[in-house]
Amino acid sequence: MNPTPKPETFLSDMVVAGQELCPWDTGAAVIELQELLNAHGFTLRLDGDFGSRTETAVRLYQRQHHIKVDGIVGAKTWAALRTTVQAGTRTLRQGYTGADVYELQGLLKVHGYNVQRNGIFNEETHQAIATFQHKYHLTPTGIVNPTTWTALRERSLPTPPKQSFWYFNLGRWW
Repeated sequence: MNPTPKPETFLSDMVVAGQELCPWDTGAAVIELQELLNAHGFTLRLDGDFGSRTETAVRLYQRQHHIKVDGIVGAKTWAALRTTVQAGTRTLRQGYTGADVYELQGLLKVHGYNVQRNGIFNEETHQAIATFQHKYHLTPTGIVNPTTWTALRERSLPTPPKQSFWYFNLGRWW
């Protein structure tokens, strides 16, 4: 049996690349950066502000992963963050990319959803998640939070056959 390939070998440059971020940048890309850093063990507030705490976490991450330590999140830092993130360590939503999205798509396939397994949380993945959430009586947001991760990882047990008739033993009263 062939082992599952490492994320670095199947995620394209398009999936792992991101816009270059510098200290004092703000916005949605910074929130994603902060979520990725938190998923790698840092504790940052998700405020979209690339302030001194986020810069310190980036520099530590770069040092730990033997990337040029400059505090700037360029292609190599994005690639390292996205290809090494473990599934279930961050909330996923449409537009996100990475090894955890690839794993999510694999779990969706196991559950019978026909999604492309490419590491990009696109509309197809969003719709499959919303359908899965509805089927399992979760709020169908299309966002993969810890509850959805848990439900996806649960092995579905076979449903016991329904009893088609009742059996009464009228000879027993106790």
